[in-house]
Amino acid sequence: MTELAGRLGDDDYARLDRQLQPVDSELAARYPGDTGVRQPVHTVYVPADRCHPGLAGDWGTQALGALAELGLPADLTAQLYDRVRSKLEREPIEDLRIDFEDGYGHRSDGEEDADAVSAAGTLAPAARATPFCGIRFKSLEAATRRRGVRTLDLFLGAMLGHGGLPDGFVVTLPKVSSASQVEAMADLCERLEQVHGIGPGRLRFELQIETPQAVLGADGTATVARMIHTSRGRCSALHYGTYDYSAAVGVAAAYQSMDHPAADHAKAVMQVAAAGTGVQLSDGSTNVLPVGDHQQVLSAWRLHLRLVRRSLERGYYQGWDMHPAQLVTRYTATYGFFRDGLAASAARLRAYAEKADSNVLDEPATAQALAGFLVRGLDCGALDEAETHALTGLDRADLDRYHLRRGT
Repeated sequence: MTELAGRLGDDDYARLDRQLQPVDSELAARYPGDTGVRQPVHTVYVPADRCHPGLAGDWGTQALGALAELGLPADLTAQLYDRVRSKLEREPIEDLRIDFEDGYGHRSDGEEDADAVSAAGTLAPAARATPFCGIRFKSLEAATRRRGVRTLDLFLGAMLGHGGLPDGFVVTLPKVSSASQVEAMADLCERLEQVHGIGPGRLRFELQIETPQAVLGADGTATVARMIHTSRGRCSALHYGTYDYSAAVGVAAAYQSMDHPAADHAKAVMQVAAAGTGVQLSDGSTNVLPVGDHQQVLSAWRLHLRLVRRSLERGYYQGWDMHPAQLVTRYTATYGFFRDGLAASAARLRAYAEKADSNVLDEPATAQALAGFLVRGLDCGALDEAETHALTGLDRADLDRYHLRRGT
């Protein structure tokens, strides 16, 4: 028998394990990977004083009316029309956010107190029609801190009186500039859980990245990365704030957009900061609404279609919608994206799973991305389990295992 050339002993391997164990533990804690929780394709923002229990259905009806009146571009109609219409009938809003910040404005304390309480009564039945929901309160900046926290406190108390917090409930914290604000928000959530009798860790929040200081701190580091790790696991998502951020870095109003280079830079930093943490990403909104005459609506739709598709191609699978007719182009762009990529993604994943010969040499990380693509398409209704199974030979449980890299 030929003697093996290696000279290291078990003690050497054990010593290396001991040396790197703290690093292993820190990486596992800070970067646990995708949680497997469904991500909504959008968040619909509605000012608190304009919300009502049947809001999701009303938005769906208005979107269906716009779809019936204007249709879709001829090259999209055959493939997507019925699927988009079905989504608008079944689940027009995936994530509803009652807004007490910019969309609501500044009111008297008495008026906002009353709206905070009534919003809970509105959200309780509305949440049954949406998989995800929550509120955006005013920021923790000095000028709005007490008002915002009071609104959140009143809302939670009233919401618990309507049967508790809905599944998928989240709080949106706007205009974050410092990791210390995130730490304070984590402390506040812990205290609110204590005083309201909410289960520990139940309150989670999204961070709106809409200030330059949130992207690049005075010390030259990416503040948003510190924010995620300061949240003590309570940060669920990062949302880009298109117009606040653009204005803050000096972009003229006519050029403020989701596809401006300044926006791309900010979102690229956010994307790298969130990678591997399980924190989801959302793009912002366009302020060009599909209203007016026929041509104005079509022009706004074409813009929205392009911007949503652009975000998807860059790994931003969520955005904001501010008008019912934007639901048409949200789902058209999203469904088109997933259906366009279905055949190639399924074929590559099948070849990988079956270890078949292929002209593409995919690695485990790519198989994870391919499965994740299909899982997202299934979650939002762009794809059907029967067709993905037929194309990949994998059922949903198999896709989830590849997506989360568990047991594959």
